[in-house]
This record gives sequence, structure tokens and C-alpha cells, in this order.
Amino acid sequence: MDAQLTTLLDELATFGDTHDSDAAKHNTRMLNITPDTGEFLAVLVKTMGARRILEIGTSNGYSTLWLADAAGATGTVTTVERSPAKIVLARDNFARAGLAARIDQREGDAGAILRELDDGAYDLLFLDSLRSAYLAWWPELQRVLRPGGLLVVDNATSHPQDMADFTAAVRADSGFTTSLVPVGKGEFLAVKA
Repeated sequence: MDAQLTTLLDELATFGDTHDSDAAKHNTRMLNITPDTGEFLAVLVKTMGARRILEIGTSNGYSTLWLADAAGATGTVTTVERSPAKIVLARDNFARAGLAARIDQREGDAGAILRELDDGAYDLLFLDSLRSAYLAWWPELQRVLRPGGLLVVDNATSHPQDMADFTAAVRADSGFTTSLVPVGKGEFLAVKA
């Protein structure tokens, strides 16, 4: 990772923490991953050689930058966000990082966008969005992940009650091997057979 990107990631982490701690800005929180989660995602991407990544929940692009940098020049990240304001913030951050060419930004409802994606199109899927929708999205999440692909879900220990039905469904699926990793706010991992 180059110094320019490191500086930008540090800036975005600080911005997210400061912004989200202001009670008056509760409805516009960035809800970014933690820096150690970013490092963890980068290691996962590099270890598995992921080149086609799907992220649901862009926010201001902090996690997207970790993913796009780790995927390298031949990788692409498709990222989905429904907030127009966050889409603008993310687009600006992608340009500042010099990684915009590696990122396919999609605006809209993640459920609808998932239904439009090809079967087995992604090596890694990072889910950091509307936790109450995950269970309904599960059939599509399974479908778009390639065999041997990895699903990573943020907030598994910070909001376990919100994800209980979803994680139970994934664990019950014999086509997936799962693990809970205590990094950041908790990462729930599921590898597709």
C-alpha cells in the first residue's frame, strides 16, 4: 500500500469516528469498518487471490479502498450503496486514492441489484449493510458467490442479535463452512463448497 493511500485511509478512519460520535449526525453516520478489519480484509483478498469482489454497503468508500487496493491492478470491486450523499463521498474518495478505475459503483437497493448479477460472479463478497435484510438476500448471496468463494459479514459480534437468524441459516447450510473471527466488530466468514 502506498503512502498516499495510507494517509487517505487514516484520514477517513478519523473522519468516520469523529462524524459518528456526533449525536446530531446520527442519521448520516458513516458506520465504517475498523482499521484492523480493513487489514484483515486485505489479507483475505490477497491470500485467496480474489479478483472479483462484491461489497454491499459502500458508505464513504473506506472499506472499498481496502478491498480495491488488495485486489491489485487486475481486480475489480463492485460496490452497492443506496444513499446518494454517501455515493458522492465515496466517488470522491476513490478518485483521491487513484483507484476509481478498479471500482464499479452501483446505486440502489441491494436486493434488486443482487437479482441482476450473474451466477458465481464473485470470489469474495463483503456484507456491511442493512442487517435485517440479510436473511432475505441469502439465496441471491449464495448464487452470486463462486464455488470456493468467501462471504465476509461485518458486525457479527457487535450486533449478534440482528444477525442471529441469518448466521443460523448460513451455518445450517451444508454447502458452507463458517467461522466467527473476533476482529473489529466481528467478522462472520462462510466459504462456499
